[in-house]
Amino acid sequence: MTAATHPAGETTVGARLRWAVTDALTVAGRDAAHWRRQPAALLVNALFPVLLLLMFVYLLGGSMAVPGGGDYRDFLVPGMLALAMVFGVEATMTAVVTDTARGITDRFRSLPMAPSAVVAGRCLADLASSVVGLVVLLAAGLAIGWRPAGIGSALAAVGLLLLLRLAFLWIGIHLGLLTRDPAAVTAVQILVWPFAFLSNAFVAASSMPGWLATVAEWNPLAGTVTAVRDLFGAPVGTGGGWATEHATLLAVGWPVVLTVVFATLSVRRFQALSS
Repeated sequence: MTAATHPAGETTVGARLRWAVTDALTVAGRDAAHWRRQPAALLVNALFPVLLLLMFVYLLGGSMAVPGGGDYRDFLVPGMLALAMVFGVEATMTAVVTDTARGITDRFRSLPMAPSAVVAGRCLADLASSVVGLVVLLAAGLAIGWRPAGIGSALAAVGLLLLLRLAFLWIGIHLGLLTRDPAAVTAVQILVWPFAFLSNAFVAASSMPGWLATVAEWNPLAGTVTAVRDLFGAPVGTGGGWATEHATLLAVGWPVVLTVVFATLSVRRFQALSS
């Protein structure tokens, strides 16, 4: 892999942006090439949410009730789609930690490339992988009888899902740059589960005790779940406070804030790494 050669004398903002984009695409291509040689990891990441979906629908779905009425399958599928955007943060973190441990990150830093290209390239590659997983999970939902309300609203829902995914990719990248200890990845993997369950992905927040419902409603995942359910025409459950009533605002606001914060921290951390 070779980075783009930066034309001498071109110091305009537009020229630097072109360099950064070219370098990021080069790094993303390098990361994506690993999937062709090792497709098993991509396959597992895509099928794991499908397995969870089938388990909840066919093993637990019969005992689940949606507040306000509605089919639990229709309620669950949008929640699982949002949940799948959170899963995999540890895979991104593992890739960053592995590159750092092998000296690949230091090699990138020695090349004449944009400082943001390595982290942005990793984000682009993993976002492309996420699109594959999202398509697989959508197909699984359709296969078990779930149907979205309309094409236009469904595309808007997919946009919100990918926005959430982008935010969590940057979180994974930043965490990977903060540590060189693979054990930290396991800790993050464990913490993802209580974070995921402490939301409205599986049950409506209004069915939880008061304080727990408030925590679940303000979970960054919850706004996306509620907004996506509404766009897909699925039951969203009854009740809820300000966070539930303004779910679309939070579905955009949380990911944008998280992306800006962790993308900035990731670039700064990459620049500060010791040689």
